[in-house]
Amino acid sequence: QLQPVESGGDLVQPGGSLTLSCASPGFRLDYYAIGWFRQAPGKERDWVSCINRNGGVREYADPVKGRFTISRDSSKETVYLQMNNLKPEDTAVYFCAVDPLNYCSRSSAVYTIWGQGTRVTVPQ
Repeated sequence: QLQPVESGGDLVQPGGSLTLSCASPGFRLDYYAIGWFRQAPGKERDWVSCINRNGGVREYADPVKGRFTISRDSSKETVYLQMNNLKPEDTAVYFCAVDPLNYCSRSSAVYTIWGQGTRVTVPQ
């Protein structure tokens, strides 16, 4: 069944870069809008970015605009979140989520299937 799995989380020094991946083995993800969310320690989950089914819509939360890029690979099996110029405030567990309605929404309520998350740590 469709179950996205995140990977790529790591400890990165401030100013560094990291790419997160979202994939569901045996499935293509281009049938759905895909969202990235993150949850910092002690805080609620925040929307980070989304990409719609055909890739024509890509949205970013203000704190990551200009630094993060969401994309789909050529095989349509994977959605990436390229993170550049990482800051301590980017420290969080990052989640990939599936929106079968293809809204590319910042509302977590529209995403019906969630991964387990991958941890990104950017120390002070």
